[in-house]
Amino acid sequence: MVWAGRGVEGSGFEPANFSSGQGQAPGRRRGRVPRRADTMVQQVLYRALVSTRWLAESVRAGKLGPGLRVLDASWYSPGTREARKEYLERHVPGASFFDIEECRDKASPYEVMLPSEAGFADYVGSLGISNDTHVVVYDGDDLGSFYAPRVWWMFRVFGHRTVSVLNGGFRNWLKEGHPVTSEPSRPEPAIFKATLNRSLLKTYEQVLENLESKRFQLVDSRAQGRYLGTQPEPDAVGLDSGHIQGSVNMPFMDFLTEDGFEKSPEELRAMFEAKKVDLAKPLIATCRKGVTACHIALAAYLCGKPDVAIYDGSWFEWFHRAPPETRVSQGKGGKA
Repeated sequence: MVWAGRGVEGSGFEPANFSSGQGQAPGRRRGRVPRRADTMVQQVLYRALVSTRWLAESVRAGKLGPGLRVLDASWYSPGTREARKEYLERHVPGASFFDIEECRDKASPYEVMLPSEAGFADYVGSLGISNDTHVVVYDGDDLGSFYAPRVWWMFRVFGHRTVSVLNGGFRNWLKEGHPVTSEPSRPEPAIFKATLNRSLLKTYEQVLENLESKRFQLVDSRAQGRYLGTQPEPDAVGLDSGHIQGSVNMPFMDFLTEDGFEKSPEELRAMFEAKKVDLAKPLIATCRKGVTACHIALAAYLCGKPDVAIYDGSWFEWFHRAPPETRVSQGKGGKA
């Protein structure tokens, strides 16, 4: 068993390390635990992180196949790096390329919106992934992780529990000298059944309603300057920076160490506490286009909170649809 992604690497499941419980596994409680906290502690979560060492041993042992698939989910801004080209040059042996540009709602006017259930099922099925597959996702970003948590969340929102992020990403896979290949993966297609979990997804209308009800805390994962409206949105035409009224800023880069690994659950929990974000209460994560918001969902999950919802349209949709008074910016007279 592992606590919040640590411990025995071969174990698939981890008892939830909720902030309201102190890591006591079922049957090992000390003293009296409130009924609600006791129920939360007994929930079992699938491990959100796997180590480079664990994956390297799995590759070496020939375990990749229908039961274990690896995905390279790299994506870079146009004109910088070419994700698919880099994948074809070198990747984790047996890994398939997950193209975020293909696995999205191409009819939407907003950025990187979720595909339909059928669209997701067909796409991941073509990568040899079934409902019985353990999926490990990584990307090649210099930070250690950028798009991988988005794909981790996509699997979860479509009802797939057994999905993990490679802690440290391809950056540390290379740094530690693990094997790479240029041979593309050609897995046998599989059948995947997707069932949308609407509790992990929030729409524009729901976020708008939340401004009045305040049922959910709203956390924005972008860099502080973009959140405040003092720095521009990168690669954006007709999109000013700023944030949704009432949201709190927690830049996703802060969840990672300088070496590109996820910080410990204790450090992550302290970060939420410092921002007065209560992990015992409902939470919506947002960003520019619903990608780095998933880092908030992952960090909260590692603290034992598996129910963070993502506002998929995020700031891009909000900027184009929401009333001006709900768009806060220090860059243009207080309105974005």
